[in-house]
Amino acid sequence: MANRVFRFFGPVVISAGFVLSAQPALEQAAKAPSSRSSWTQPKTPWGDPDLQGTWTSDDCIGTPMNRPPNLGEKAYYTEQDLAQRESQLKRQQESDSQEFAAPGQRVGTGPPSHWVERARRPCKQTSLVVDPPNGRVPDLLPEAKARPIAQAAGINNPKADSWEDFSWYIRCVSRGIAGSIFPVIYGNGQQIVQAPGFVTILEEMVHEARIIPLDGRPHASPNIRSYMGDSRGHWEGNTLVVETTNFLGNRNGIAVNGDGTPSSEALKTVERFSRTSGDEMRYEMTVDDPKTYVAPFKVAFPLTQEPGYRNFEYACHEGNYAMFDSLSGARAKERAAAAAKK
Repeated sequence: MANRVFRFFGPVVISAGFVLSAQPALEQAAKAPSSRSSWTQPKTPWGDPDLQGTWTSDDCIGTPMNRPPNLGEKAYYTEQDLAQRESQLKRQQESDSQEFAAPGQRVGTGPPSHWVERARRPCKQTSLVVDPPNGRVPDLLPEAKARPIAQAAGINNPKADSWEDFSWYIRCVSRGIAGSIFPVIYGNGQQIVQAPGFVTILEEMVHEARIIPLDGRPHASPNIRSYMGDSRGHWEGNTLVVETTNFLGNRNGIAVNGDGTPSSEALKTVERFSRTSGDEMRYEMTVDDPKTYVAPFKVAFPLTQEPGYRNFEYACHEGNYAMFDSLSGARAKERAAAAAKK
C-alpha cells in the first residue's frame, strides 16, 4: 500500500475515550463477519487450524472504543451509513495522493497524511465494544478511579517533571495486549506464526512477541508477572482461544495504545481468533478485571490480510523525539520562569 512507505518517527499519542447474559448482542455480533460457504479452513502439516500470516485491524481505524450514546444499541451501521463512509474514504485517498499543497492551503509541521494507515473499506461496527449491548465500557469501581493515569497527552502539553509522567507506550516500554491489537493510526500488524504445540504473535508496534503454549500447561506462578501477562491457548474447533493472566497491575489500560485507566493485577483476558475466510478473521477479547470495572465486557472487530502487508521495523526508542523534546521543553520553560523571577 502506498501509505505504508515510511515509518521512522517515534510514538504518536492518541487519546480515546461482557455482560454474559446479553445473548442477542452476541448473536448479532456473530453475524457481522462476511462468510464464504465455499471456503474451507486450511490446516497446518500437524493438523491444527492454520491462522498464519500477517493480519491487521486497519479496517476499523477510527472506530470508537465506546459507542456514541445517541446510537443506543445500534451495533452496526446501515447500508446508507456505509455508503457515506465509503465516499469519505475515497475523498481521503484522493487527499493522500496529493503530492503538493494547493495554493493558499494551510499546512503544518506534522507528517503528510499518507504516512498514516487508512481503512480499505468502512468498518461496519459503531464501536469496538460489542457487549454490553450499549457498546460502552462498564463503569469504573471507585478504587480504580483513584489510580494515577500516565499523561499520554503530555506530548502536547509539556509539563513533564520526569519521564514517569508519560505512558508506558510513550516511553517505548509496552502497550499491553489490548493496546497492541486495538486499531490505531498505523502499525496494526499482527504476525501469527505456528509450530506444533505453540502459537506466536509478533506485534508490529513496539515489537513484543507473545509465545502461547497449547499443551495444557498451567499458568506460571502468580509471582511471575509482565506487561503482556502469561498466555495459555487451546483450540475450540477452528477457533484459537487464549487466556491471559499474571499482568502487572497499574501499567496499561484496556484502550488503544494501552491508554486510559490502568488495569489491576487481577485482570484476565480471553481472546478468540476465528478465521472466517482466506483473508479475514474474527477477533474477540473478553475483559474481566474485578478490581477495575463493575462488570466484564467484550471487544470485537475483524482482522484482515491486506495484499503486501508485512510488519515494518518500529524503531521506537531510536525515533522517540517526543520524550526528548517534551522533557527538554519543560526544562527550558523552568529556566525561563526562573530567569523571569530574577
